[in-house]
Amino acid sequence: MQQDTATMAAQIAAGDRRALARAITLVESARADHRAGALALLGALGSGRQALRIGLSGTPGVGKSTFIEAFGLMLTGQGLKVAVLAVDPSSARSGGSILGDKTRMEQLSRHPMAFIRPSPSQAQMGGVARRTREAVALCEAAGFDVVLIETVGVGQSETVVAELCDLFLLLLAPAGGDELQGVKRGIMEMADLILVNKADGDLKPAAMRTQADYAGALRLLRRRPQDPEGYPRALCVSAVEQSGLEAAWAEMQHLADWRRSHGHWTTRRADQARHWFGEEVRQGLLAALTREPAKGIMARLGERVAAGEVTPESAAAEMLGLLGRG
Repeated sequence: MQQDTATMAAQIAAGDRRALARAITLVESARADHRAGALALLGALGSGRQALRIGLSGTPGVGKSTFIEAFGLMLTGQGLKVAVLAVDPSSARSGGSILGDKTRMEQLSRHPMAFIRPSPSQAQMGGVARRTREAVALCEAAGFDVVLIETVGVGQSETVVAELCDLFLLLLAPAGGDELQGVKRGIMEMADLILVNKADGDLKPAAMRTQADYAGALRLLRRRPQDPEGYPRALCVSAVEQSGLEAAWAEMQHLADWRRSHGHWTTRRADQARHWFGEEVRQGLLAALTREPAKGIMARLGERVAAGEVTPESAAAEMLGLLGRG
């Protein structure tokens, strides 16, 4: 195992995309032996390299895949290596990805400086696969300059993505109506840039109006300490016409550079590491409930609750007491 780990780590560090794909499969596996191998691999690679991590969310049909392909091709044209982790909805039958984003980014998937990996969300809250953070670390170790993380959609995803990324982008369609009303405030508080896509053809005037509406709304929000003056902001882009992409990239670079120079970058990365440590502990405790002897105790207490012999609260307190002694 140690020899295999060392070999794979060396291949990943050398930029071998096949080794990177195998490593991501390893970290996504739920098998105990694979998990041990994944931890060993991550330890061997370390955390010396850093990429710009960009999270991307948006309503279905807004053109996330089209935008990512156009944006990714622009970045590779500038000599940057780009990795895309597209978190797809999971099939309830097989557990695999449903949408297959890789097939919808045909040009980018063939580019020698790009790597696309669709991963099933496996019912994780926010549409972010549980091991996406480790996949990001693997892409960084492989020398990628930019890692794009596309989520299933809007909702809890912006909160989860914020714990993974350096920048969070929200992609909107022009004249989208009121479908975002329920989450608009939370989105604007989390987003670093709002990009109104499809700003072309007959939709261009509507896109400009939408951009102006969001720009006005953003000015009403309290300024965040991690932002320079004028951020977050809203911009118009067209993935089809490839317009506005360079301006959006310039804004991302400016924001990232400002956060680095003012100490927010390092602090945020440290806070994210602390968050994922706690998340791993919580997930480990939940997993322990699915194994014996906890599983059997839970089943017996559940039967007593169903029979009315004990209240759910009392049974939970007894279970937690047993876990505490264990």
